[in-house]
Amino acid sequence: MHDATVYLLFLLGTFLAAGLVKGVTGMGLPTVAMGLLGTVMPPAAAAAILVVPSFVTNLWQLFSGPALGPLLRRLWPMMLCIVLGTVAASTLLVVANPLWSGFWLGIALIVYALYALLAPAFSVAARLERWLSPAVGLATGVVTGATGVFVMPAVPYLGSLNLSRDELVQALGLSFSISTLALAIGLYWHGAFQVSQLGTSTAAIAPALIGMWLGQRLRARISPVRFRQCFMAFLILLGVELASRPLF
Repeated sequence: MHDATVYLLFLLGTFLAAGLVKGVTGMGLPTVAMGLLGTVMPPAAAAAILVVPSFVTNLWQLFSGPALGPLLRRLWPMMLCIVLGTVAASTLLVVANPLWSGFWLGIALIVYALYALLAPAFSVAARLERWLSPAVGLATGVVTGATGVFVMPAVPYLGSLNLSRDELVQALGLSFSISTLALAIGLYWHGAFQVSQLGTSTAAIAPALIGMWLGQRLRARISPVRFRQCFMAFLILLGVELASRPLF
């Protein structure tokens, strides 16, 4: 089998799996895609391929809820700082040795998975939100720019804001959409995202959407808790593999 065919099948399988996870859990597409693609290419190249399917699926999630206006008014300082942090830190993803950028990608996967498995739920008081939102946004932007993964610390923070389930799903869609757009800008600014890559990135939309559809159907047939536990264990193993590469 030719290398090009193997690469195409791996790409399709990656986004099918990533979409499946997102369909079951409501999130995880960029995390899974970055982790799997990062095993065969530099994280900067993986992030460039991720841009279009991530943006499309997150826009779908963003506009599926009823509270976009109120969420924008409430979260705009966080979103602005995500953009600033991501664009500024994206140079780290581009100029770093791929082995070491993969190392930090692996660490990000491990930290996120362990947090999701072990950390208790917490709530942020309304009086603190004004100050915490920009700080969390900036931290999320730096992690996004450096690793291509934009779940920490945005996901646990948004989960602490006492939003309804539909509002939380929409807020995550907003955060992920902004992060994806900011990452694309940062990669383009530093020469790591070329117009020629749009074809490959766009081709990943179909398997991602098919995976989401399959995941939504699967969600009604399996235990979401057990699936989440298995997913997080998979992320930990993937993170360990990526993080151990520069050490041997």
